[in-house]
Amino acid sequence: MASKNSSTKAALQQFKMEAANEVGVNLKDGYNGDLTSRQAGSVGGQMVKKMIDAYETEKGLK
Repeated sequence: MASKNSSTKAALQQFKMEAANEVGVNLKDGYNGDLTSRQAGSVGGQMVKKMIDAYETEKGLK
């Protein structure tokens, strides 16, 4: 079970890094407390947008 959890965390970290790169936010491994609220929100918003797009594509809604 531990390996599944660690692989899920790694996949989520990779997803977050890709989303940050797409919106021009420079994330680093570890602590990112120096980000502004706007930067953090844009990363989260991009992640949600990508998840919705993936769902709609999977369900044939797009």
